[in-house]
Amino acid sequence: MAENYDLIVLGSGPGGYVAAIRAAQLGLRVGIVERESLGGICLNWGCIPTKALLRSAEILHYAQHAEDYGLKLAGKIEADLAAVVKRSRGVAKQLNQGVTHLMKKNKITVHMGTGTMTGPTTMKVKSDKGEEQLSAKHVILALGARARDLPFAKADGQRIWTYRHAMTPAEMPTKLLVIGSGAIGIEFASFYNDMGAEVTVVEMLDRIVPVEDAEVSALLEKSLTRQGMTIMTGAGVESIATSASAVKARIKGKDGKVAEQDFSHCIVAVGIVPNTENVGIDAMVEMDRGFIQIDPYGRTKSKGLWAIGDCTPGPWLAHKASHEGVTAAEAIAQELGNKEVHPHPLDRSSIPGCTYCHPQVASVGLTEAKAKELGHEVKVGKFPFIGNGKAIALGETEGFIKTVVDAKTGELLGAHMIGAEVTELIQGYTVGKTAELIDEDFAQTIFPHPTLSEMMHESILAADGRVLHM
Repeated sequence: MAENYDLIVLGSGPGGYVAAIRAAQLGLRVGIVERESLGGICLNWGCIPTKALLRSAEILHYAQHAEDYGLKLAGKIEADLAAVVKRSRGVAKQLNQGVTHLMKKNKITVHMGTGTMTGPTTMKVKSDKGEEQLSAKHVILALGARARDLPFAKADGQRIWTYRHAMTPAEMPTKLLVIGSGAIGIEFASFYNDMGAEVTVVEMLDRIVPVEDAEVSALLEKSLTRQGMTIMTGAGVESIATSASAVKARIKGKDGKVAEQDFSHCIVAVGIVPNTENVGIDAMVEMDRGFIQIDPYGRTKSKGLWAIGDCTPGPWLAHKASHEGVTAAEAIAQELGNKEVHPHPLDRSSIPGCTYCHPQVASVGLTEAKAKELGHEVKVGKFPFIGNGKAIALGETEGFIKTVVDAKTGELLGAHMIGAEVTELIQGYTVGKTAELIDEDFAQTIFPHPTLSEMMHESILAADGRVLHM
């Protein structure tokens, strides 16, 4: 006999488990189905454990530059890769246990196994214990995604890695090839470069982190090159051959010439593939290149069937998935008769993006080029880290904050940052965009001193020709 719920969530990543919690808070009877580990890729193999790795690399970087801060550390400063990885896995385990606790706290029934849809609101779940039938009034698909392979560079976990292999390496790369310069590629390039590997990044487009503002891309490339990386833009890897001890890659450069290079390992970071195959949903949803098409609340074309997160159109970010999860849960509760919830559709223009390399990169909204392309008359403000007292005291003077403002209305169209801790600063502009503040609102806000956040104020002032400390 099928077990009945108000809502079943298929997938327990940052979209799925958050959707389940919010639905439970609203009084719904909720079940969640997970085939691997509660918390999904983000908590177990993505966002969080990678930040643990990057934190270790950051500490190593500061230790190696202790004399810049008037300190002397005795003995040789070196990394223990196994210990670094062990710490990262410990962080992931702690968070996995946290999600398990949250499921119990919110009385959400967890079904461990592989779920397959048998109808828009019914599914079967297979596990080592057998097969069970589940049904609900509504189902949220939170299927997630996986790393995309290259036809000529299938990940084997030995010489060719995806992000999962790169997080638990059997050995330290000596000469590393990173294919792709999005957030994942650049973060691992930054980590392994700090850990002592010789790193080459190959990007087919004309600049790294291509979704970011062009000025941010330019400064990041300059910084990473100065740190010892080789950055090849407008380039492509034509073929890869592996042996027991090496990777041989044929790389076509910007000049059209093909050269063969040897590496110890290769990380493929060329995007993701949604986990929408073999789930039984082909006739129930509309898909574009495998991604489930939804309305701004997460509804698919089948009544009672919803989708969120990385199996839907991008940006493919954990915080976007969580927000979609809350929105869908509230919309479902409303449909089931709760008149006290008022879900808001997703506003894609206010989704921040962060890349945790060194220096960090963060942004929200339109780039300067995109704003002009869309017909906005813009005014642009820019303030450098070197002009900020806190940045100088921290010894972190590389970077800038750039704001793009509509010249007619004062609307903040976009904000773009590169430098220390900008992934923490960006939320100030995100809140401002969500609240529909204009430049004058930011200008009249009192920012604490001394802080890095003062640069956010100065950038807005610069857009209006009122900058104070430059």
